[in-house]
Formats: sequence, structure tokens, C-alpha cells
Amino acid sequence: MLEALIPAIIEQRVPGADAFRAWRLLVSKYGTPAPGPAPAGMRVPPSADAWRCIPSWEFHRANVDPGRARTVVTCAQRAASLERLVTRTSAQAREALMSLPGVGVWTAAETAQRAFGDADAVSVGDYHIPKMIGWTLLGRPVDDAGMLELLEPMRPHRHRVVRLLEASGLAYEPRRGPRLPVQHIDSM
Repeated sequence: MLEALIPAIIEQRVPGADAFRAWRLLVSKYGTPAPGPAPAGMRVPPSADAWRCIPSWEFHRANVDPGRARTVVTCAQRAASLERLVTRTSAQAREALMSLPGVGVWTAAETAQRAFGDADAVSVGDYHIPKMIGWTLLGRPVDDAGMLELLEPMRPHRHRVVRLLEASGLAYEPRRGPRLPVQHIDSM
């Protein structure tokens, strides 16, 4: 469960490129070499103990703000309890995850998609997905409520529909301006 939860936490509230860079830096430094014959440099994500021991300045260097870093460490401290969630249904696990400080509906859905393969866990609260669904299906942007209304007939495959639209190349969202620059937290 932790292997799915921590990347979702790191992806909260930041552009994907920033999150992937932070993940790469932390796994490269604190992960362990992949077992067996593996390409040079391939790493396994850190264990719960390793996540707990990462100093705050290393999260800072990876551009992970203190709130997300605290959530990662808190979840790593509860790793044994989190692993027991795999015996529950995806909906029950999402509810339990949202009881943790710093884990909301978006993070719980992203974790359920990865850990359970939940085909119906929609990433409510995502910056891009509702607009993309609206533009693709209606030709105009919609909010989370509008997205859920549009996806309701696809239940229990709502997340799967979103992924299929993205993977097929049919997903559409017009560009409104240049990409956001990387926000370095040390300069704030």
C-alpha cells in the first residue's frame, strides 16, 4: 500500500514533472538497488523505515514542501496498519486512507487506482481531469461535479474511461498558456 500511497502524496498540488523529479531524487538516494539482474542505477523505493528516517532538508532539496513531507513520514510510521488495508474493499480502504492527516479524496483515489487497480476510483480534485473530460465529451470545461455527472453512466469503470481517453489520444483540453515553471520551495 505504501508503494502506491507515497507517490500519490508527492504528486499532491504540483505539476507532474515536479512530482516525478522529486520521486526520482528521493528513490535514487534512499532506495535500494533492484534485486536480480537489473540495469545499472535501477532502484527499489525506500522501505517504510527508510522513509521515516529521511531528514526534512532532503525533502526540501527534492522540492517537497513540509506539508507533503510530513504526510509521507506520518504514513510511513503507520505502514503496518496501512498494509492491512489490502484485505478490505477499495472503498473501505479509501475511507480509511482519508482519515490520515494530509490524505484527501484525490490521494485516496490515486492510491486505490494503483494499489487495487480500482477501475472506478475517479481522481476528484485533479486540476486537469475534469476540464479534459468536459472538453472531450462536451466541447467545454466542467468542474468536478460536472465530470462525475458525465462519468456516472460508465460506473463501475469511470477511472478506466478516463485512462482510455488519455491513452487513445482522444482526450482534448486546449492549451491556455505556457506551462507553469518549476516552483522551487527554497526561493519562496
